[in-house]
Amino acid sequence: MKRSVNYFITGGAGFIGSHLADYLIKGNRVVIYDNLSSGSKDFIARHLKKSSCRFIRGDLLNKKLLDQSIRGADFVFHLAANPDIQSGAANPSLDFEQGTLATFRVLEAMRKNKVGKIAFSSSSTVFGEPKIIPTSEDYGPLLPISSYGASKLACEGLIAAYCHLYDFQAWVFRFANVVGPRLTHGAIYDFIGKLKKNKKTLEVLGDGKQKKSYIHVRDCLEAMLFCVNKSGEKLNLFNLGTADRLTVKEIAEILLGEMGLKQTKISFAGGKRGWKGDAPQMLLDTKRIKKLGWQPKYNSREAVIQAIKENL
Repeated sequence: MKRSVNYFITGGAGFIGSHLADYLIKGNRVVIYDNLSSGSKDFIARHLKKSSCRFIRGDLLNKKLLDQSIRGADFVFHLAANPDIQSGAANPSLDFEQGTLATFRVLEAMRKNKVGKIAFSSSSTVFGEPKIIPTSEDYGPLLPISSYGASKLACEGLIAAYCHLYDFQAWVFRFANVVGPRLTHGAIYDFIGKLKKNKKTLEVLGDGKQKKSYIHVRDCLEAMLFCVNKSGEKLNLFNLGTADRLTVKEIAEILLGEMGLKQTKISFAGGKRGWKGDAPQMLLDTKRIKKLGWQPKYNSREAVIQAIKENL
């Protein structure tokens, strides 16, 4: 019989974290730690009355609360971060405090409480604007162009150091754009919000030619759990994404088609980037996880179509 595991999820009431809680709570005990800055208790409401689930509203910068809350955990899934790259560009202290410093706090709480396993949600933004696409895990040098990407890279460095210094075991996942139910940010979320206010015109940031890979949240989580079960190095690093890409213009066109808005015009703000710090071209090389035996169910187009239907 498989032993029950005590999981601690930072950002567990957020978009990805709440879906992870859905997976982990089956047969295990889960502590969800979230300051609700971007997450919602509605995302985890069906679990809150279960004896196997405990929700703690708290900030990762609260050392005392974090140390108390993480005690007894077997495994930490560290997903908490400022999810809005644009807001981080306007206020870089957000990414430093809620990304880099918060990760240091998590690692220190783990060290003090002898919790030795962590999975971390990193990002393709650590690559900046790579000269090689698709981009593999071994690509370098890593030169982020956003405070969000810089924070994620700093977190990776801290985790690597703790694996060496304190014998932690870690799984670091560099995500492509993750989509699915309960979106709280991103192109699909923004487009739907704009169309609720104005169905005549949909403004697309940049020139619409930004081309990136999209992975459905269910594929993303299944990939993470697959890697945790199948890879046993001290530090395990994986790109998580799909093999195809979509432009932002294509996403806008798919959304208008799904909403039946044939008369809506698409306008473009101009420039090759959606905002300063946005990398217009991204495609992750996922040979490493495929060699391990995992394949996504949805490609980028299918993931986007599914996510649009789940959020309308």
